[in-house]
Amino acid sequence: MTLLPLPAFQDNYIWIISDKDSSLIWAVDPGDAQVVSTYCAENNSKLGGILITHHHRDHTGGVAKLKEQFQCPVYGPKHLTDLITHGVDEGDSISVLSNTFHVLATPGHTLDHLCYVTKEETPRLLCGDTLFKGGCGRIMEGTAEMMLAAMAKLSHLPDNTLVYCTHEYTLANYRFALSLEPNNEQLINSISECEKKRQHNEATLPSLLSLEKATNPFLRSHLSDIQQHAAKQLSESVANDPVASFSQVRRAKDTFS
Repeated sequence: MTLLPLPAFQDNYIWIISDKDSSLIWAVDPGDAQVVSTYCAENNSKLGGILITHHHRDHTGGVAKLKEQFQCPVYGPKHLTDLITHGVDEGDSISVLSNTFHVLATPGHTLDHLCYVTKEETPRLLCGDTLFKGGCGRIMEGTAEMMLAAMAKLSHLPDNTLVYCTHEYTLANYRFALSLEPNNEQLINSISECEKKRQHNEATLPSLLSLEKATNPFLRSHLSDIQQHAAKQLSESVANDPVASFSQVRRAKDTFS
């Protein structure tokens, strides 16, 4: 199985899932139908299915047109009845080409957010706007408690899990992460590597879950140094429980410039 990022809009990625033994492809969060249609035409491929992580327009805007064009199944949150053909939730599984993706419910960014993960020797995680390289999604519908629970759920996946999010936010996320952990050598090294990739217009993704655990402040909000720096940026006292600490880190990022 191969996953290819197709750039869309200003900083979105539509992930294309392909298999060497099939002319079919699947698309993840196709906000722009034309990007996927053009890829299919240029690569003599046909869209075999769509996965949706959440309802935001930049992730779903192309779904209706693609579903009509290719007559393909669409899997996603159950309430998206106008778009999906198959509603899924925590514990469900989906056959995608020669692989199986398992559904995780990760509310926080939105209440309907889903992630999809394989159980291969090297797992693949399609995490939409829940977990970013160096960051996490804004809490737009859920709560800090929900998002912290989502981070905990993802952090229990194997360390060698490849992380495929849907935005090129890495360098901006890293600027904030560095403000909280200025001496984190793994973070500093990853910043250098990602800067080189962006200079060549290359995607900084996928990430690796072990790297996220070592560098992503939203998986590290339990650490004293991160808590103290976040509180200082907000001119607040250091929070004294896990949810409040996570909330401080998230709010510090929301106001970081």
